[in-house]
Amino acid sequence: MTRLLFTACLAAAALAAAQGDPSDDAPLQQLKGEAKARIQNIEQYLEDWDVEAARAELAELEKLAPADTEPVRYFKGRVAFESGEYEAAVAELKASGVRDKPGSWLRLVTDTRDIVKDHQRAESEHFVFLYPKGKDAVLVPWALDALERVHAALVKDLGHAPKGKIRVEIVKNATELSKVSTLTKEAIKTTGTIAICKFNKLMVTSPLAVLKGYDWLDTLAHEYVHLVVSQKSRNTVPIWMHEGLAKYLESRWRGPAGGAMTPSTLALLGARVRANTLVPFEKMHPSMALLPTAEDAATAFAEVFFAIHLIDTEAGPGALERLLSEMAKGTSDKLSVEAVTKKRWPEFERAWMAHLKKQPFPAELIPPSAHEKKQLVEGGDKKKAEKKSERDVSFGDFAEVKETPARKAAHLGELMRERKRMAAAAEHYQRAYAAVGDRYESISNKYALTLLELKQYDVAEKVLRASLVTHPQSAATNTHLARIALRAKKWDVVKQASLDALAVNPFDPEVHVALYFAAKMLGDEGLRKRAVEALVVLLDLDEARVAELAKRLEQSDLVDVDVSGAPPAPKAADAG
Repeated sequence: MTRLLFTACLAAAALAAAQGDPSDDAPLQQLKGEAKARIQNIEQYLEDWDVEAARAELAELEKLAPADTEPVRYFKGRVAFESGEYEAAVAELKASGVRDKPGSWLRLVTDTRDIVKDHQRAESEHFVFLYPKGKDAVLVPWALDALERVHAALVKDLGHAPKGKIRVEIVKNATELSKVSTLTKEAIKTTGTIAICKFNKLMVTSPLAVLKGYDWLDTLAHEYVHLVVSQKSRNTVPIWMHEGLAKYLESRWRGPAGGAMTPSTLALLGARVRANTLVPFEKMHPSMALLPTAEDAATAFAEVFFAIHLIDTEAGPGALERLLSEMAKGTSDKLSVEAVTKKRWPEFERAWMAHLKKQPFPAELIPPSAHEKKQLVEGGDKKKAEKKSERDVSFGDFAEVKETPARKAAHLGELMRERKRMAAAAEHYQRAYAAVGDRYESISNKYALTLLELKQYDVAEKVLRASLVTHPQSAATNTHLARIALRAKKWDVVKQASLDALAVNPFDPEVHVALYFAAKMLGDEGLRKRAVEALVVLLDLDEARVAELAKRLEQSDLVDVDVSGAPPAPKAADAG
């Protein structure tokens, strides 16, 4: 229904209530005008992401009109939905006459209710975290911790703290994400969209739905930035500024702003700058997720990241807060930028382009890390796509290797590794690595794994650390570094590498085993408890069995371990 139709319905209801009493005509006209204003206010507050104000205005509207009129029930449904009261929202929208059809509010609310109705619930000071039963329970303490950290950081950076607790809903896959949002499944898969901030909440896909995991903690922070920006600016910020702020500030939960730009994205941006094929700000509207390709989306994110970086670094302390305050006044994005930077918009655009060109772009494109690809899978597809173990032959890992000699050498190395001829495998991998260096995450890690089998730990560590420079946040690389550090009893290194791996793939039991040992040796009881709780969930063991597993592993090499099931006997590496 349109706003005009709602106003007409409310007027009709008021007329019916006053029927037969002509003396009420003057008060009726006043009531009609005030009710119309209340409706417009509710719509505006919802548009501004100010649910508390919308709820207060709705209470005033209910004093002016019968509770069973269609517009009252419609807005009761809308406010209930954005408050997370899905059963009430469905009932009110049905009663308001909204039809259940694709794209309708009723369909959206009904689908959301059905998807999250059996979710588990956890809370922190500022967040409510809802997640599917099962392995996603592992996410809870890490997610709430990261969210509270970014909340505190954004109070400092942007000067805003949302009222009440913000809902965070984990969905199982792209199908569910499309149902609880307004994006199609095709758009989600085309651009690798993994999470959305809308309807006064965060909706995030479980890392279980992504083949190699993804930077899920950064993603949670990214979406929370969107929510704060929307509320602070009264939802006046255009998409380029929104995404620039979110990308620039998504690393604030773990450190300074601006820590999310990867070498592969920087290389892509450099290539697009040189080719003069940047994505114009105007084409980013209404959503990055609607750009034609994932490469276009990655380019656009990098462009706006540097636009915000320029504003933040050159406009002085509090620049980003001032920018949003200007937008909240109704000032346009260009005039807001001008007010903060003291540059006319054309001058700012020239400065931005010069800022881009000054970046240390890699000379050639770098393949994105496995977690950057965000390869979405659903149901049984994931089990088919995953490798059974690191020992399995997996030529597909090298499909991205463009240099033919390096790809052939890596294939031969993998054949030798499958046949447990580790010395020969290392020789072939060394040739591949010498040809391409740290360009390919897959070659570096397979080479390092082979070196680990040969107990050449120092060489393996050198290869892995070099790879981490080119492919930061790689779960595989950090997991393998933690193995080496475990053997050397470098507990701080074990802890940090495992935490970095967990931020991409929280479902690998080996990561939590490593954290268990690090926490135990560092005297960190809270971390040890988290590790035990995760292993209980992931391995379907009770705490006593987890303790037994830890004891067995402590007596093993701690490098060649199997934590895929019940406590195993220590396994000797085959260095043949």
